[in-house]
Amino acid sequence: MTTALLVLVGLLLVGLVAAFLLRRRFLLSGLGAVTMWLRPPGAPRWAVGVAWYSGETLLWYRALSLSVRPHRRLCRSQFQIDARRTPTGDDLSLPADSVILTCRTGAGPQELAMDSSTVTGFLSWIESAPPVDR
Repeated sequence: MTTALLVLVGLLLVGLVAAFLLRRRFLLSGLGAVTMWLRPPGAPRWAVGVAWYSGETLLWYRALSLSVRPHRRLCRSQFQIDARRTPTGDDLSLPADSVILTCRTGAGPQELAMDSSTVTGFLSWIESAPPVDR
């Protein structure tokens, strides 16, 4: 009985790992998918994820999750970049060549970090938003 239970637990664990790896591969295989870190203001830690440019919305999925739904949806027309900086001692979990953008969004203030090679495409995507009537 205990051997059957151990085999069942092992198969379940292998299935979860396979689902996690397939989800990550699917997310990164899409056109417009980039690795991006996100940190709400005041939060002590960065969360790594995969961001997809989807028309007028940036869809951000947590990397360490099995969810198929985006964790954040950020509207392009509501983005405003306030500052740009390089990682400091408080940002130890980020790669050294990352760029951190402090932004205001419809979901509130956010900090986004991405590789320096991704920043130009991200800023172009934001700036190409159609004008908003106010």
